Amino acid sequence: MENFIHFILSNFTLTFFVIGLIFSAFVICKNRKSLTKAFIIENIFKYYCFWVHGICWIYNGIMHTVFHEMAAGFIGWEDSPFQMEVGYASLGFGLVGLLAIRNDFGLRLALVISTSVFLLGAAGGHIYEIIAFQNYASGNAGIMLWSDILLPIISVILLYFSFRYRKATPNQTYYEKVG
Repeated sequence: MENFIHFILSNFTLTFFVIGLIFSAFVICKNRKSLTKAFIIENIFKYYCFWVHGICWIYNGIMHTVFHEMAAGFIGWEDSPFQMEVGYASLGFGLVGLLAIRNDFGLRLALVISTSVFLLGAAGGHIYEIIAFQNYASGNAGIMLWSDILLPIISVILLYFSFRYRKATPNQTYYEKVG
């Protein structure tokens, strides 16, 4: 059980992704008699924003500010004042993620752009650390690296489908269609 809890907390990006999928699946199953593509996409994206961008980034922010020495060690780094900067940026992303549970295209677009730039930049840093310093710490070369690459891709795909199916929903004003 201890190993399982350690895995869940150490691989929090995967953990919160799965929790978001569970919440989405529950709501979709609960409403299975009246499903539309727009409803399915909205619920997947809503809980993705809340758990992957909201709770996950806040967790990351707390780890980098309160438990910065442990977070640095997990990544294979020495503790640094930059931990606090990453932590506060993460807290900001997390708060926007919580707000993005509301179906607001502009807010979600800003969330996806800002977090994707950060994550892809972090992925580049992790790859550099692997090549230059053989840093294979789990926080550098494990699920975190894959999350840094895959979450921006998933975010863009969900944003696209959210816009596409929202725009195609009948009986909406122009403002409601584009957020």
